[in-house]
Amino acid sequence: MKSLTDCFTLSNGVKIPCIGFGTWKAPSGDITKNAVKAALDAGYRHIDAAQAYANEDSVGQGIKESGVAREDIFITSKLFNPFHSYEKTKDAFEKTMKDLGLDYLDLYLIHWPNPISIRDHWEEGNAETWRAFEEYYAEGRIRAIGVSNFHPHHLKALEKTAKIAPMVNQIRLCPGDTKEEIVSYSKGKNMLIEAYSPLGGSGPENLISAPLLVSLSEKYNKTPAQICVRWCIQCGYLPLPKSVSPTRIFENVQVFDFELDSADVDKLSALQGYPDPFPHPDEITW
Repeated sequence: MKSLTDCFTLSNGVKIPCIGFGTWKAPSGDITKNAVKAALDAGYRHIDAAQAYANEDSVGQGIKESGVAREDIFITSKLFNPFHSYEKTKDAFEKTMKDLGLDYLDLYLIHWPNPISIRDHWEEGNAETWRAFEEYYAEGRIRAIGVSNFHPHHLKALEKTAKIAPMVNQIRLCPGDTKEEIVSYSKGKNMLIEAYSPLGGSGPENLISAPLLVSLSEKYNKTPAQICVRWCIQCGYLPLPKSVSPTRIFENVQVFDFELDSADVDKLSALQGYPDPFPHPDEITW
């Protein structure tokens, strides 16, 4: 990957820009709208949204006001946890389309494999949801379908009934949180790995303040965030950095003019103590 417009190719041939703009925890309203506009102005052509973020109307408005042609933007959304059934998925999808103001979606993901609402029948719930995904895909209303936060046992369960294999698995990946088993299994099934929270998120053990990140930032004359995004790219992952600051939105994708030494990539992968622990999808309470 040499520029922000370079793309990965999904298993069905669909091209997906190599860095996406994340919108998690961006508040609904002008802040999110303006952040999306700033991202598109900075050259992003990939926007990652979700119904759970409760800001898709603002994301859609930002896309509309950006002036960038719809066909030039790759837009992702995700199914919210309470809607894991065939009919509920249909209703949730239509709401997302209305909120975003779209006629079609480039990628739709099951956000979590085992939400609390279907804990006692998650395999059936995911199978019924996936059936609805496949129908929308066949109709051309979704160009690609996939999952998020799925571990191998969730993927194996879905394989029992799926007619179309997931094309993406979006998981939390960053230096210090590499999820080798999930990555290996997903890649073995021809899924692209997307890395959300590539900067590690916030918390007491904030990744970008880790001594190793600070040291490498000085070595490469890049921000710790840029080091994290570059690490993702060199590992073959598609990073989804998020910010609502126009300056940081721009900075986060200035990552194509340097390359991390392979030894530094390994050090980042083996980082201990950072970032903060992440919940297991079978134990989430939402």
